[in-house]
Amino acid sequence: MRVLPTRVDPHSEVFQQNRAANLARLEEVGAALARARAGGGEKYVQRHLARGKLLPRQRVELLLDRDGWFLELCPLAGHRVGGGVRTGASMIGGVGLVSGVECLISATESTVKGGAMNEYSVLKSRRLAEVAEHNRLPTINLIESAGADLPNQSKIFVPGGAAFRDLTRASAARQPTICLVFGSSTAGGAYIPGMSDYTVMVDGQARVYLAGPPLVKMATGEDADDESLGGAAMHAKISGVSDYLAADERDAIRLGREIVRLLEWRKQGGGPRHPADPPAHDVDDLLGIASSDVRVPFDAAEVIARVVDGSRFHPFKPLYGPTLVTGWATVHGHPVGVLANQGVLFSEAANKGAQFIELCNQKSVPLLFLQNITGFMVGTAYEQGGIIKHGAKMINAVSNSTVPAITVMMGASYGAGNYAMSGRAYGPRFLFSWPNHRIAVMGGEQLAGVLDIVKRGAAARGGRPVDEMELEMMKTMLRQQIDKESDALFATARLWDDGVIDPRDTRDVVGLALSAALTGPVEGTMQFGVFRH
Repeated sequence: MRVLPTRVDPHSEVFQQNRAANLARLEEVGAALARARAGGGEKYVQRHLARGKLLPRQRVELLLDRDGWFLELCPLAGHRVGGGVRTGASMIGGVGLVSGVECLISATESTVKGGAMNEYSVLKSRRLAEVAEHNRLPTINLIESAGADLPNQSKIFVPGGAAFRDLTRASAARQPTICLVFGSSTAGGAYIPGMSDYTVMVDGQARVYLAGPPLVKMATGEDADDESLGGAAMHAKISGVSDYLAADERDAIRLGREIVRLLEWRKQGGGPRHPADPPAHDVDDLLGIASSDVRVPFDAAEVIARVVDGSRFHPFKPLYGPTLVTGWATVHGHPVGVLANQGVLFSEAANKGAQFIELCNQKSVPLLFLQNITGFMVGTAYEQGGIIKHGAKMINAVSNSTVPAITVMMGASYGAGNYAMSGRAYGPRFLFSWPNHRIAVMGGEQLAGVLDIVKRGAAARGGRPVDEMELEMMKTMLRQQIDKESDALFATARLWDDGVIDPRDTRDVVGLALSAALTGPVEGTMQFGVFRH
């Protein structure tokens, strides 16, 4: 493989403007992450600590290997969506190394309404379950939850049942599920320890019951105390819901780590097979390479050169369909097939992409999509040339590919280009965004232009004049709406991705995601749908 050259001038005005804008956006992301990490706020954090308990993030940290790692997923779920939902959706989740095993870790944020689940908690827990299922990861749930946030039960009850289904299906698929209970785990929260393969409860702290003493009194007239109704000792000695009785929280975490060690879990996809030397070019340059305005293109090869090992890249069909860069490389020693946008997708690029995906499946190589796409080319000549059927080939290939796919949205993600480049709807194993990312059916200016044409056409057909002031107001409102709804923070709050990352961290994030994906088998397919010719 040849080493990709670079033409980046870090002293240029464009580079410096991009860098300043991306750093400013990263400050916004950092402020949002700080909100998530603050839990329920100082008052509730101090109340929790005063009870002698570890904070949920401390529990996760102690669970992880001392020299391990944690790839947090969907950390900004629910950010500024309103309705009492706090940034992070009252949950901490991600993939981390426990006793040398990559595990899906989920922890309820007990400083937020006692760990009660809201509708975004349900969405986030469902996404975490998908990550565990698709990548064959053991699951560890750290629980202290008041169950459903009852005032919002209509948004939670029906979809929330999938969490329990996922636990039992994971067990049936021989993917172990482990639950560590640190406090109250009420109503729906009680089913998580009840349906897990291994359950550890903290003596004197864990309270697991379908209905607490007040509800039992109301429903049956029985006077019951917390310990006899659902205490950890009772469940360890009488009900059998608890498999292990921990002396305290740290002991529960020790037991959880010991359970994982005894699983003797083995990666089916193997480990790194090639040298994992760093890129030949400075990854810090990515802040100046990525356009702050997604309407301004940038060179995908410059990104690839700062993500792959040693900046080595073997291009596939470099002279054909050049608006899609395809080729082979390695990231942290793992082979990947890279597809990166270099402009709008023409028929040739779509055909090349479909063939390349087939080749990667033929030899069972994971895919890395680097998205910066405004969509497929439009116009009479392109429609007559079959842009629809050629685009359909690539989408067909993406849809039916079975090798792990990881997507990074590094700029625009508009229209069917999002689909062809393995957007969220196409089930990539992991999907991350850069802070400059924009996602929508089309850009605000384009949509406002379409509205202008449609309104003027309707007025002409009706024989009436155009109200220019009203039309301009409508276009302005539409542009503002699209600008708001296509923003990276808006998107990540709604779990359209797994997190907004610093572009400089792309290589490491992709490496960790690949490693997690290789816990399961990597098997390509040659079975695709009908290609229209």
